[in-house]
Amino acid sequence: MSVTRRIARPLLAAVFVSSGIDTLRNPGPRVAMAESLPDEVTGALPVDDTEQLVKVNAGVQVVAGVLLAIGRFPRLAAAALAGSLVPTTLAGHSFWEEGDLGARAQQQTQFLKNAGLLGGLVLAMFDTEGEPSVAWRTKKAAERARRRVVETKDSLPVG
Repeated sequence: MSVTRRIARPLLAAVFVSSGIDTLRNPGPRVAMAESLPDEVTGALPVDDTEQLVKVNAGVQVVAGVLLAIGRFPRLAAAALAGSLVPTTLAGHSFWEEGDLGARAQQQTQFLKNAGLLGGLVLAMFDTEGEPSVAWRTKKAAERARRRVVETKDSLPVG
């Protein structure tokens, strides 16, 4: 693993681990924010207990954050963190609903900070650590298999 990844991954993960632990210890404020989400967002969820959903989200952030920080399953961990960040951002930083200009500016800053974190997670999700991607390797394997089939077919006696 490169030095850049050894530094960047824990830095990116730290906010999720810290926030997740804080939420697990004191879910109340996050539950209140989550309950403000519209039914279009929460209606498709299989669980109706908002506190349980908040705690599951926090647990995902802690576990995936630790995995990203230590470089274990980093692409999967980044994807899980990205998935947990979206509802957190919508529930916690809906600046467009703020009437007070000062509070709106503060929430917009937090929203944009989370958007930046999401950008970092997207980079981590697609970071192949210098190796070809799965899609590229699959395409090359299919090309090799096709060539072998053609070569085998061409070498068979015509009869």
